[in-house]
Amino acid sequence: MSLLEVRDLRVAFNTPDGVLEAVRGLSFDVDRGSTLAIVGESGSGKSVATQTITGLTTGARVTGSARFDGTELIGASPEVLRGIRGARIGMIFQDPLSSLHPYYKVGWQIVEMIRAHDRGVSTDAARRRAAELLAVVGIPHAQSRIDDYPHQFSGGMRQRVMIAMAMALDPVLLIADEPTTALDVTVQAQVLSVMRRLQEEFGTAIILITHDLGVVAEMSDEVVVMYAGAAMERAPRRTLFYANHHPYTEGLLGSLPAQGGVRARLTPILGVPPSLIDLPQGCPFAPRCPYAFDRCRSETPPLRRVFDDPDHDSACWLPTVLSEREALRSARAQGDLERIQAGAAEPLSRPTTEGASMTADEVSP
Repeated sequence: MSLLEVRDLRVAFNTPDGVLEAVRGLSFDVDRGSTLAIVGESGSGKSVATQTITGLTTGARVTGSARFDGTELIGASPEVLRGIRGARIGMIFQDPLSSLHPYYKVGWQIVEMIRAHDRGVSTDAARRRAAELLAVVGIPHAQSRIDDYPHQFSGGMRQRVMIAMAMALDPVLLIADEPTTALDVTVQAQVLSVMRRLQEEFGTAIILITHDLGVVAEMSDEVVVMYAGAAMERAPRRTLFYANHHPYTEGLLGSLPAQGGVRARLTPILGVPPSLIDLPQGCPFAPRCPYAFDRCRSETPPLRRVFDDPDHDSACWLPTVLSEREALRSARAQGDLERIQAGAAEPLSRPTTEGASMTADEVSP
């Protein structure tokens, strides 16, 4: 049994404009000591999903299941959730400056968190523990800096304080929401190194929420790609980078700068994500997809096994055979999708971004 098992998680909010479906049928597992990365553009539902698991989306309509070490978190009482948050599930929030209280010293905040879960720990003992944690995450002169306020730390140091607070009670699961946002590459590498060291020392599982695929390549074991509130692709890290299936994943990787001059220019994903209040019919990525055909606009593809790999799922109607999918990828790169298909039917009126057009018969699996 996995440490965390999420099944068909759905999160919706009532708004003046209608129901906003922030998370739509998300499922994933996190094993002990492993790292799961959840990636996608802003607004794809990454943060909402993990905040819902820990009971932090007040007012949302939530269905589905999130079983943590045998305990069901969806619908659990506030007392149960308070006993798990911090003690067994640590959280690093996206903006440490707004997550840390500006009126209180960082040491006081760590001490309060420790004693909130264990009143048997004295204030002096908790303070010593706080100083030890700050030293572990690489803050120099931790014994004196424990009495500094959050604004006296740099962005990278504040993020380290958040990591120290999240790890104070040795949680078995750490949820890190954009832990390297707005940090320069040197500080980013230091923060990731701290997280890796803590994971190796304590065997902590990590859910890493990010849009930085470089961080994903360095840290993750498995990756879930989200778009418009749903999982588009789920695969081990190496598989996702070298044998991905979904066009959205392909687009994310194509938007990355290449090293060594392999790719002459970036290939952005055209268009914008859809409104979560008024989703398009069929595949949510179809309006932006260069491979889209008729079926994509009428039927929503399920998350299904692809490339005959039990660990690789994709929500896409493109062929599930690796050679056929690679042939389409190659044809698109050459701007010649039509030529590679035999017996082309009437093409769609909307051309692809490469100037070619496709039909349902051409690419149906």
